[in-house]
Amino acid sequence: MPFVSIRISGTATRDQKAGIVADVTASLVSRLGKNPGAVQIVIEEVSTENYGAGGQLIADRDAPKPAPSREDAHAVPSQ
Repeated sequence: MPFVSIRISGTATRDQKAGIVADVTASLVSRLGKNPGAVQIVIEEVSTENYGAGGQLIADRDAPKPAPSREDAHAVPSQ
């Protein structure tokens, strides 16, 4: 009995998750000859606040950068 565990960052819609389950099941049936009724799939949605890469949270990495203030726009770059 194949058991597949999938983790995604953020969230997916019910339709997206249903599509993932259908696609992964079809792949195991086609490539390994598995019985589709035996394929078990779990999708875990991991909050981007609970997932980090490269030393920072994904939520922080993907957050919009603040626009430079007017004072910063006229600052003289340091040498």
